[in-house]
Amino acid sequence: MAMTIMIEKQSTKIIKPFVQTPPTLSHYKLGFIDEFAPAVNVGVVFFFSAISNNNHHPNLFAPLEKSLAETLTQFYPLAGRYDDQHDNIIDCNDQGAEFTHAKVINNIKLEEFLVSQVDDYKLIDEFIPFKIGASLQQSHSLLAAQVTTFACGGVAIGVAATHKIVDASTLCMLVNEWGVRNREMELTGAGAGAGAGFNSCSCSVFPGRGLSSIPVPPMNDDMLNKHMRKKLSFSESLILNIKAKGKKRWSKVQIASALIWKTLMCVDTTIRENHPTHYKLLQLVNLREKMASSLITKNSCGNFWGFCLTVCKQSLIMTTEELTDLCSDSVKKFVTSISNNKEESGQEEMVLNSLVGGSNNIHVDANHHVVGVTSWCKFPFYAVDFGYGKPIWVAPGTIPIKNTAYLMDDAQGNGVEAYVFLQLEDIPYFEEALANVLKPFAA
Repeated sequence: MAMTIMIEKQSTKIIKPFVQTPPTLSHYKLGFIDEFAPAVNVGVVFFFSAISNNNHHPNLFAPLEKSLAETLTQFYPLAGRYDDQHDNIIDCNDQGAEFTHAKVINNIKLEEFLVSQVDDYKLIDEFIPFKIGASLQQSHSLLAAQVTTFACGGVAIGVAATHKIVDASTLCMLVNEWGVRNREMELTGAGAGAGAGFNSCSCSVFPGRGLSSIPVPPMNDDMLNKHMRKKLSFSESLILNIKAKGKKRWSKVQIASALIWKTLMCVDTTIRENHPTHYKLLQLVNLREKMASSLITKNSCGNFWGFCLTVCKQSLIMTTEELTDLCSDSVKKFVTSISNNKEESGQEEMVLNSLVGGSNNIHVDANHHVVGVTSWCKFPFYAVDFGYGKPIWVAPGTIPIKNTAYLMDDAQGNGVEAYVFLQLEDIPYFEEALANVLKPFAA
């Protein structure tokens, strides 16, 4: 039986940067990857076990607000607004980010929530302040945080930001920095000084070209009633069993991608009379530390990704292992081709071509089956610590694109949790197909 959780928002305020943004940084230009990113919000929620009976913990919120203000000093574009006159510029006017205090009012304990139907995105998204699939407006905040308390003392911290200047890596850096500052404040009562932030940005490497955003379907009632996000867990032991059957070194991301791709192929062959002639996997690849430009570092903020397209024309006879090889080889070829091109202009064109090519394959005709995979693995989401210890569970918000999967490390670090957005009518077939795909690798 599905769990009902009732969350009541107690208050919302605007948090402005602790130090005013200097006039020299008053405008933040979008790069062409930023332009191309969907005009939606991307979010994540962190669940922390009981830190105290926080309903009687008046000091919980004040440090979080102050440390967020300090963090916004470093991540100053997120305290700004879209420029009314120029769609490709953020006005860094320090108007601030939203901070919401909420609480669970029907006495559901955090532990009860975690063992319930946590694959129901409707529950997870309740802890995230912005509607994830919502379109952006000129006057809207670009960043919002929601701190939700459970009567048992558990805490959920949800963060959402515009995808136009934030990807998963940037979001992870932002929340880790906020955690460091709040932890220092809890310990000493003082701030943490200078830290991570927008030290380099996408436009410095990929200047804007006036590109259109990737179209994303509206997350309305019709969409929600016909789709569901399903959570899958690929354990470390399963991944090791699959690796043992391969002749190449596969990453857990490529294994999970191949398992999902193979499963969705099987669903198609089961329920569709006219099978697609081409099966395509569209993987988003993080470009940090993969390009010649010295401007792109591990801690670069903004959008730094390209699309890697893998095509399979023999889907009915290819095994999971063969598909994993195909996925792995395709990504390696994509990364090698970019890193071997030492001309920055050449790399720029390759990235642009990958975006355009990927976009052309997102919405195609019935003869082409497309699965999208975005990996948040290796980003240190589970390292976030506000002074309450590490999170016991981290989950991404929902992006409503059919047959698209988000991958994250599990809490132990070596497994993978996948969140796949599916049509409701496909779910029974998906579950049956996945069981068959996994059967050869059972321990």
